[in-house]
Amino acid sequence: MAKYKVDYLKNNDIPVTLTKLDNVLNWAKANSLWPMTYGLACCAIEMMASGASRYDFDRFGVIFRASPRQSDVMIVAGTVTKKHAEFVRRLYDQMPEPKWVISMGSCANTGGMFNTYATVQGVDRIIPVDIYLPGCAPRPETLQYAVMVLQQHIRSKKAIIKPIKKRLV
Repeated sequence: MAKYKVDYLKNNDIPVTLTKLDNVLNWAKANSLWPMTYGLACCAIEMMASGASRYDFDRFGVIFRASPRQSDVMIVAGTVTKKHAEFVRRLYDQMPEPKWVISMGSCANTGGMFNTYATVQGVDRIIPVDIYLPGCAPRPETLQYAVMVLQQHIRSKKAIIKPIKKRLV
């Protein structure tokens, strides 16, 4: 069964597309992701390369932002120290809903090889993470694939949540 139905008017042959409002809203959300970059170490170089002309995130509607109030995706790339943990949480709290987090690299995922008193052993101890990218440092193609997986996840969700009817007792 097709998601979209195209009918042609008999007089002018103008195409008319019929679809659900959920599909339109999810399409708009998925194709306009604005990630806030939080590059802390060598993974940030790969994240910057993914926005460059060779990988070109703009064609996916992904535009890097520096402000948390304009972002809906946070990409944590690199080693998070305990000094930075407070700032990561503050930036995450400033982002508007809905928001998603991508943890990029072994250091952001598990602390990597830095198992010290000053390193957070996984950014998921501070903020909830949606997608983990393994590797040291993950290639730009991996980040590109993660964004495509996130777009598929957004398209599969309900955009409009029906209110719960209150029972009259």
